[in-house]
Amino acid sequence: MAFKIGLLGLGTVGTGTANILFNPEGRHPLIQDITITQIGVKSLEKKRNLELPSEMLTSDLDAIVTNPDIDIIVELIGGLEPARSLILKAIAHGKHVVTANKAVMARFGPEIYTAANEAKVYVLLEAAVGGGIPIVEPLKQSLGANRFENIIGIVNGTTNYILTQMTQNGVDFEDVLKEAQALGYAEADPTADVGGLDAAYKIAILTSLAFGGKINREDVYCEGITKITSSDISYAEKLGFVIKLLAIAHKVPKSNPEILQLRVHPTFVPKSHPLANINGVNNAILVEGQPLGQVMFYGPGAGAGPTASAVVADIMNIVAVLHSGKKAESLDPLLSSSPQHYCQVSSIDDVYSRFYARFLCADVPGVIGHLGTTFGEFEVSLESVVQIGFQGDFAEIVVVTHQVREGNFRNAIKEIRSLNAIKNIPSIVRVL
Repeated sequence: MAFKIGLLGLGTVGTGTANILFNPEGRHPLIQDITITQIGVKSLEKKRNLELPSEMLTSDLDAIVTNPDIDIIVELIGGLEPARSLILKAIAHGKHVVTANKAVMARFGPEIYTAANEAKVYVLLEAAVGGGIPIVEPLKQSLGANRFENIIGIVNGTTNYILTQMTQNGVDFEDVLKEAQALGYAEADPTADVGGLDAAYKIAILTSLAFGGKINREDVYCEGITKITSSDISYAEKLGFVIKLLAIAHKVPKSNPEILQLRVHPTFVPKSHPLANINGVNNAILVEGQPLGQVMFYGPGAGAGPTASAVVADIMNIVAVLHSGKKAESLDPLLSSSPQHYCQVSSIDDVYSRFYARFLCADVPGVIGHLGTTFGEFEVSLESVVQIGFQGDFAEIVVVTHQVREGNFRNAIKEIRSLNAIKNIPSIVRVL
């Protein structure tokens, strides 16, 4: 029994997906039952690495999603539009959908899932988070018996590569970014990666799956790595940390109704922490729940092979259901998704965290005392205050706090900026 695929997009991941499906030998037997019927591309004239029959390619994507002979649409064109409209049109025509599009699912997931549930079709998105790392289906299936408490992840390979190079080779951000672009790890416009937006999309998706509610992407606090300097990397090293861009979803204990804290930002990670040793373009996601405790998923977070592996796994999941001959009166609850309500998300001001801050101060008596007094006025408790040297005529002071409410810390920093002895505050980074 052959199941027919309509593939939208033949870029890096699309080509990887086609390569797997065209070469089923040595893979799961289900792949032999999957046939690519049509492939939608932007340009029919473009030279490609795959040898394909000319009649298989078309630039009419609407014709693919409405083709009555096609069972599953695989959306790999990326971006918000026309991806969203094509997914919804495919659903309206009774097609199951597999997508790697984190942007469209983070922003329009509730709309898409509602349409899919009404049409009794599946929308699967394993490839949207973590490349080849299985995380979406484990949250829905293998770990479904747990009450989730935390998800902490390195989910963007570009930023992890940049921070790794800065740490290991002492290179400045701009220089590493250019290198990452030359190697193909970063886009020509890297804003979504280095600004944290890509990670925010991904943690929104994981949060919705783990906590069973809808997430507004705008509720995820987002801060990128563009302000991290080689000096920050060096001070982190001296203090026993490495800097990583983390995506964090935390359930506030004993909150009723349930309150979540969602954030993406650079973080001082203790060298003893499991995420501290995740380097290069690799991703890792640490999941904590009860009764499980902690489990970490680690592997390549991007690339043709890893991402295509996740895409084909989703196709196989759908084909397995279709193969069983199950009727469409109801969807398999372990494959489908139907969040009913919007999660309540805490303001960033109410998040408790530790902080690292670096100050440039006039070299005058009592400046450390003024810092301590001002922090104390806003209930910010200090773990350490160290004068580490000079930059020109200015003393460089590093402060690390205990766990404090972010709103209090920000108010203290605002007051400190007004002190005559403070020239500048070059860096503020949260500490895990």
